[in-house]
Amino acid sequence: MLVALWIINGLLALAFLAAGALKTVRPKEALAGAGMPWVEDFGSRTINLIGLAEVLAAVGLVLPLLLGVAPVLTPLAALGLLIVMIGAAVVHLRRREKAVVPMVLAALAAASTFIGFAVVLG
Repeated sequence: MLVALWIINGLLALAFLAAGALKTVRPKEALAGAGMPWVEDFGSRTINLIGLAEVLAAVGLVLPLLLGVAPVLTPLAALGLLIVMIGAAVVHLRRREKAVVPMVLAALAAASTFIGFAVVLG
């Protein structure tokens, strides 16, 4: 189970580190032009905070388990990403956009949460 957790968390961490960094560094207009029209519904500060949450969660998926320091933070980071991705899916569905990507990422985050708690607590 530990190997499955590392694979899922590695993929999630890469995806959210990249996506979060973009939202943190690039201006709102550049994100909208790069295929993220949902940013029109949010202020620049909110978009930056979403990006920061994604970057911190990416670090939280890997670092605690890797270092063995408070490893329970790993499934909690996955739970946080699950909540963010459910919110993202809702935003996309309300805008009548495809929500496949956030739903897939939510499923991976859910798997990471459950496997993470199984590994850490059991």
